[in-house]
Amino acid sequence: MRDMNEEAAANAGQRADAGRSTAEAIEQGGSGLGVSELLALVMTADPAGPEPAPGDSGTAPVAGPDAPLLDLDGLADAIAVAAGRYLPQGHLDADADFFDAGGSSVHAVELAAELERDLGVELDLDDVFADARPSSLARRWLERGGHPVPLPAPRTAAVAELLPAPARAVLPAPAPAGLPAWSPRPERPAPVTTLPLPDLADDPHGTARREDLDQILADLALADRLPFLRSPEPLPPRRILLTGATGFLGSHMLLDLLRHSDAHVYCLVRGADEEAATARLAAQLRTYRLPWNAEVRRRVTVLPGDIRRPRLGLSDELWHTLAHELDSVVGVAAAVDFLRGYQSLRASNVLGTLTLAELAATGRPKPLHHISSIAVFNEVGISSMGEDDPFAHVDRLVAGYDQSKWAAEAALRRARDHGLIVSALRPGGIGGHTKTGAYNPQDLSSGLISAFGRFRTVPAFRYLNAAPVDWVSRVAVAVVCEPDAWGFDYNLTGVPNTLDDVVRDMAFGGMHVRVEDWDEWRTDTLARLEAEPVPELAFLARVLQSPTALKLCEATLKGPAASAERTDALVDALGLTPAARYDAQAQLKTFEKLAGDGLARLPRKEDQPYLWFAETTEGLVRRTGDTTQTPCSMALTLSIASMYQLVKERRVDVSGEITCPAVHAEPLTVVHGDLWVRPEEGIPQQHGLKHQLLRYRLRLRDADGQLWWLEGHKYARARRDLWRQTRALTIELGREGEPATFTGEVVVPADSYVRDQIDGIKVAPHLTGQEKRAAKLTWLAWFGLEMGRGLAGPFARAAADLLDLRRTPNPTERHR
Repeated sequence: MRDMNEEAAANAGQRADAGRSTAEAIEQGGSGLGVSELLALVMTADPAGPEPAPGDSGTAPVAGPDAPLLDLDGLADAIAVAAGRYLPQGHLDADADFFDAGGSSVHAVELAAELERDLGVELDLDDVFADARPSSLARRWLERGGHPVPLPAPRTAAVAELLPAPARAVLPAPAPAGLPAWSPRPERPAPVTTLPLPDLADDPHGTARREDLDQILADLALADRLPFLRSPEPLPPRRILLTGATGFLGSHMLLDLLRHSDAHVYCLVRGADEEAATARLAAQLRTYRLPWNAEVRRRVTVLPGDIRRPRLGLSDELWHTLAHELDSVVGVAAAVDFLRGYQSLRASNVLGTLTLAELAATGRPKPLHHISSIAVFNEVGISSMGEDDPFAHVDRLVAGYDQSKWAAEAALRRARDHGLIVSALRPGGIGGHTKTGAYNPQDLSSGLISAFGRFRTVPAFRYLNAAPVDWVSRVAVAVVCEPDAWGFDYNLTGVPNTLDDVVRDMAFGGMHVRVEDWDEWRTDTLARLEAEPVPELAFLARVLQSPTALKLCEATLKGPAASAERTDALVDALGLTPAARYDAQAQLKTFEKLAGDGLARLPRKEDQPYLWFAETTEGLVRRTGDTTQTPCSMALTLSIASMYQLVKERRVDVSGEITCPAVHAEPLTVVHGDLWVRPEEGIPQQHGLKHQLLRYRLRLRDADGQLWWLEGHKYARARRDLWRQTRALTIELGREGEPATFTGEVVVPADSYVRDQIDGIKVAPHLTGQEKRAAKLTWLAWFGLEMGRGLAGPFARAAADLLDLRRTPNPTERHR
């Protein structure tokens, strides 16, 4: 039997490794689809499904008429055996959470299909995500009228051999006097009071919701087991424990702690040993474009451990060493999944937080800085989200993530009554880094922004409370390092974006969007994702199909703006960068990276132009080495696909024709053309008094199919003929691959300049009248500013030379 168990575990480990890449790709996925539909999405990753257990024929079992029936405990054990086949260790206890044990969303889909196929237990994926303990799944099935399940005959022997032996009751290890001790999975104590519950009689998940609320009350009571403490010394920390350093926010906070303090940072990282944990941390930092070098390594100690385990999975000796030597505890680690239920998230998000509170209260008193979330306010209809405002009513929070963040912060409020100094830091949406573009691919805000840009639609909303990760991290670290800031609540939400802000930002980038009702937008986005699958947005599709996650999205989009007076005051007092709206400019790098990774779509040259106008020129050219001049004219169309194109590339697209009889009797057609505005950005060319205003580069084809090139320049000089400088273009023209054959100058006629390039501006017809006017004004303001800068440059240089009154140094001074 031992060999069979070892073989089963080995097979399970191989299957887990084989499916890990697929699992990670949709790890934040959810439910709402039928099991068969979701299973179809992942069968390509493992078409054969899990290998049969020892003794399994691999065919669907058929129970005999005398097959024994599985009661609650037996069914829970059978589900645990089935679930274990999807885990690296090959087994799962009946009271253990499937996801905490290493299961993924892909595995959850396959498990649900297997339970329906082999045991006749029909559970939707919301059930699995809500509470993935086999004992809970079995109880839920039976409570809903599911009949006792006959043990499948072909697998009876195998199942009986693989069923785990009944677990012995294990009492918590005795703790030093005055200190709490609890297991991350304690027996559920009877609550001392009850919450006023809504009428759940017609709610198919009503029983589960009552269980969640009872569990929340029991978890809150755990904070009362903390000892009463004295205040810590108000000194900047020198030794800090940081959890969540491999996550998006935690990794940036690690580097900010090193940059803005002298502290040594102890990072709790999951891993088999220190070497594996260190490698994992280094890999994650590089993923987010953060350094991992000798200096960083010198000031970081990696501790292999797990936030979900008693005493963080550390040895008693190490636990007590940290308790007496640390100056600060910073808790960033959390399971961020909008589809899993409270029971599935509590080990990471609630009990893990209480374990950190235990560490902060053990030995020398230490402040605890807890990364919470404005999800604690995520109730539909809540009126305000101020730093000191009441939380949402927990019985009105639907998503397990919201409930778990609410419970963690509520428990820490009780811990404050024991003297523990707790700072609660509440980000909203955490956007990408404004300088590097690094972003969290599994963050809901990243998925929404990607969908906005890809499909050019946005759902109607009130506010988006989001801020870039570099600002959130910097302010959070300032709280950790400034003793006067300890012990308060902070909303790290930046300046909220309104719907008009987002629409205007998208329009500025050439991505005009249509505003839709939330239900219409959701339906339209799901249809587009089905018609044009985007693997990187698969998790967003599952969120939009989960009833639980939809409630979370609805509360987020309809909620008020978060206010942050205390945070703003702290930022001002410390001289930090003030909060700013996470606008198009701040998102630029992130949006480029989203597009590069396949999530978003930037405007392209082949897209319908956003704005265009005509430019005609007339002039003379002469053949190289000849003084005879011949006429030459250009009829061009200048266009841009988006304002993003100007901001990023300072480039305009060019099309049209060149008429030059000396080159060819027929006009030459522009095959590809670009125009750059101030290409050298004011760098002088000749003696500091000649600056490039515009550069044209065209590829041409004549009527015979021969290819030509044209290079043109407009220059600014310190002369009075400014009007002509903006219209005169010096050109060179030659066959492709050969030197210039013709040179000359062409000029935009004065009477056509205003008519074509100002009054004649055309804008995409699908825009509204207001948007068309805004597009024209934006272009004219940008282009006018650039021309003004270019024309002023030579005069500024000439004035500087004229006013240089320094006397000429004598020969002795020259050689000093």
